[in-house]
Amino acid sequence: MQEALRKLDIAVISDVHLATLASKAKPLLKYLKSIQPKMLVLNGDIIDSWRFSRNYFPKSHLKVIRQFVKMIEKGVQVVYITGNHDDVFRKFNNTRLGNFSIVNQLELTIESQNIWIFHGDVFDHIIHHSPWLAKFGAAAYGLLTGFNKILNTILRTFGGKDMILYKSMKKRISKEKKILTNFELAIANAALSKNVDLVICGHTHIPADKTTTSEKGTVRYINCGDWVENYTSAECIDGVWSLNYFVADLDQEEPEMPDDELYIPDKKQLFRSILEEMKVASFF
Repeated sequence: MQEALRKLDIAVISDVHLATLASKAKPLLKYLKSIQPKMLVLNGDIIDSWRFSRNYFPKSHLKVIRQFVKMIEKGVQVVYITGNHDDVFRKFNNTRLGNFSIVNQLELTIESQNIWIFHGDVFDHIIHHSPWLAKFGAAAYGLLTGFNKILNTILRTFGGKDMILYKSMKKRISKEKKILTNFELAIANAALSKNVDLVICGHTHIPADKTTTSEKGTVRYINCGDWVENYTSAECIDGVWSLNYFVADLDQEEPEMPDDELYIPDKKQLFRSILEEMKVASFF
């Protein structure tokens, strides 16, 4: 018997990084199939164009794209907010195809609350001042992910549980440095200058729900996390926002097999195909 879908007004997810080894597409698909939102906000870095030249796009990742299309067909408003890893979509800013739209940011008013949703890379000084360093970091992250996958295969062989090395490393780094706190404060100050009550972003991969108060006023900051390490989303029901941690049974997840992979010769061809699917969905 199928479980009843959780009805939401809005669900916000970010940093899925489809087309990379790090992406946890299967838990995300389970989450998407467990909810029934009126609006789904894809808050940046959904498809990783930085790493797409590796021609890696397994069926589990394609199923996530198809689930987005199915939700559009069922009347869900799907808003794609562009991030730094999927900035190829930024040239389609303000494009609307039926229930699907692409924007750089989203502003809403719900229950007298002014809400500002964007990816967050605009507040990352490394992205703007040292883009080569950001891409080097992404490549190193990809190598670590590959090593992590090999390690988990060995652990499963001996009956062990999967580990996420980069998750524990990032936690140590974030505790030692104050960069993320500065990132949050910069966003909070920008939100206050726009008279925003709640700001929702992604980018850092670190889920958070904080209220920041300064001489300018008070603003709530939610980082919806990611689907690489944390499996988190921001959800709204009747005007009340919360940070949801999806519980995924990793022990039941089957590892990707070589024959599960699809050869994608050209990233532009994939993006074109996705847009074509969205066009079809827009007629429903």
